[in-house]
Amino acid sequence: MVMDRSLETRVSQAVDAWLKWLPRWHPSTHTGRTRVCRRCFGSPVMAAAGLDHDVPHAVQHGLSTRVKAIVDDVVDDYTNKNLPLLRHELIEAERRKAATYRPERGLEPEYDGLPLDPEPDPSAPYLFTLAGLADLDTPQAATPPPPPPPLSDEEKVALRTEIRLADECAIHAGKLVCIAMAEHRGRIERAVAIYVEPQVAALLSDLSLELDAPPSQW
Repeated sequence: MVMDRSLETRVSQAVDAWLKWLPRWHPSTHTGRTRVCRRCFGSPVMAAAGLDHDVPHAVQHGLSTRVKAIVDDVVDDYTNKNLPLLRHELIEAERRKAATYRPERGLEPEYDGLPLDPEPDPSAPYLFTLAGLADLDTPQAATPPPPPPPLSDEEKVALRTEIRLADECAIHAGKLVCIAMAEHRGRIERAVAIYVEPQVAALLSDLSLELDAPPSQW
């Protein structure tokens, strides 16, 4: 499997950006997740980076999101050049989604998939939330563009073929990214040892003290 030098460079830049962000990371003590992150859990990229175990999810997510953007760009480029039917379908889908305000657009990768609004506090109400703004009906949403004409049977068969080719492109790009990521495993593990493990150990120590403390007397 031949490594694309531009892909290797982009992976290196993604790791650089993540390493620059990591010293600003702190454990969250109030935000819980209701489901497993499908992007990080069981990810071969996280395994290649050495972040597939004993690492807080937010630490994983900041890197996995950046890597996903690299793979997405590879697939987008391949689709634009070689898969006209799929490209047209994706443009139509984006045109419809553009009618809805999306407050998460443009945020740094670390915020992807995380709540945009704080938990409600009855003692400090706020006038609006970003999630509420996203739900507002806009003039564009009220009058969506007309749907495209239905595909013919031949076009449906061709579209299924193009989707399969796009999936194969994503799998191939993912494998190349894993190979490139493995080259950075050493400095990733050193950064985790410096910036993450001491904070996790301190958090566990504080928790242990609270659990061992005798109940207060009333």
